[in-house]
Amino acid sequence: MGGCVSTSSSTCSSRSNGEKVSPECLGISMFSRKRSRRTFSDHVIALKHLSSIPNRIFTNGKSRTSCIYTQQGRKGINQDAMIVWEDFMAEDVTFCGVFDGHGPHGHLVARKVRDALPLKLMSFLQSVESKGNGSAADCCNGNPELEVVDPDKDQVNADKVDIQRREAFLQSYKAMDKELRSQPNLDCFCSGSTAITLVKQGSNLYMGYIGDSRAILASKDDNDSMVAVQLTVDLKPDLPKEAERIKQCKGRVFALQDEPEVQRVWLPFDNAPGLAMARAFGDFCVKDYGVISVPEFSHRVLTERDKFIVLASDGVWDVLSNEEVVDIVSSAPTRSSAARILVDSAAREWKIKYPTSKMDDCAVVCLFLDGKMDLESDNEEEQCLSSAALQSNHSSIAAESDDGHNSEPSLQRNTTVRSAEENDIYKRAVAEAEAEAEADQETAMTEDQKWSGLEGVTRVNSLVQLPRFSDERQGP
Repeated sequence: MGGCVSTSSSTCSSRSNGEKVSPECLGISMFSRKRSRRTFSDHVIALKHLSSIPNRIFTNGKSRTSCIYTQQGRKGINQDAMIVWEDFMAEDVTFCGVFDGHGPHGHLVARKVRDALPLKLMSFLQSVESKGNGSAADCCNGNPELEVVDPDKDQVNADKVDIQRREAFLQSYKAMDKELRSQPNLDCFCSGSTAITLVKQGSNLYMGYIGDSRAILASKDDNDSMVAVQLTVDLKPDLPKEAERIKQCKGRVFALQDEPEVQRVWLPFDNAPGLAMARAFGDFCVKDYGVISVPEFSHRVLTERDKFIVLASDGVWDVLSNEEVVDIVSSAPTRSSAARILVDSAAREWKIKYPTSKMDDCAVVCLFLDGKMDLESDNEEEQCLSSAALQSNHSSIAAESDDGHNSEPSLQRNTTVRSAEENDIYKRAVAEAEAEAEADQETAMTEDQKWSGLEGVTRVNSLVQLPRFSDERQGP
């Protein structure tokens, strides 16, 4: 969340508490015409200053226009990451992202992408716009008096901005994957992450995404009823276009007998890794066999009917429909609690629908499009009552560590109504679950860990098993 920091100083390496880091200190000024070449040390300095940037949140909490929440599942360490960065490039621009890691080092990949991808996107947005004649930058500055209104010319400029934004998303994703491949201290050979990212600027919504994380839009229809509009496509191997590309690159696509509904990507010479998505960062063991990191891009113009956007990892979508998610968020007693209530609802559904499976990690970002959150100063008493009710309904709120991961097992949050006779049995079951989860997490945190996501019964693992040559890091 970051402290406030002065932007007047030209020196960026000696920031102290109470100071604010400007975009210029990150080497990514949005509207400057000249762009100096950035070095590796510049990139390191930028990453070090991320925690000091105001209006940037990546742990459970809320901002001026959003709330975010993540909860560890039952497969080991929480591999989901999320971010909301308000005043991204300009005052009316917001960046949001959800990243779902997988593999032995998936949690590290997801966090790395969370921190580095927004900077790369900002830098490429600056680069592509500086190559134009200034119309894109004028659009970003939102100055309607710069030229006479001409519908045809406006359309041409709008199309040009779309092309530029699409190019920025493509280039930033490409650069992100390239950086992961060259990381000496982060093994991404059999580990990776999804990504779903959006940039909201005024009424314009630009999105880029890979993998099976999803975004939906809650909007009012003609009957003033709230409806769900899916903004992204789950990029899985069961899509004909994705499967065709993978097969053309000699990769194999098929489902296991015990989960015929889940198509997976396999090496041509080994029944591994069984990746359950067609696009991802990292996963370099299958990058030569059709898995890519090229994002799908979309642009949407928002209207007054559009109310909020939900970004979430597949731990939510595996158990809740788009319509159920919209209903849960819209009926939350406070906007600041919407993301947490949604994750709690997903946790309960996991226990009900898949009682023998290990719950997946969940990460949620709720972005409210009217730019408003709860008016705490005007509704302090109401907020306290709502908070007390939530505390009663969700008695065990997991503690948040510095890196944004919960230390308590998710099963604690699956509250259901039980008879008095069941209480003793339930308490013993919870105690056993806590002991098992603590043991799993201690194992996951050791250097020579075996990936716990490959053990036990799970509904859908992102990977089935590691390739035989993964330890030697040999290519196919």
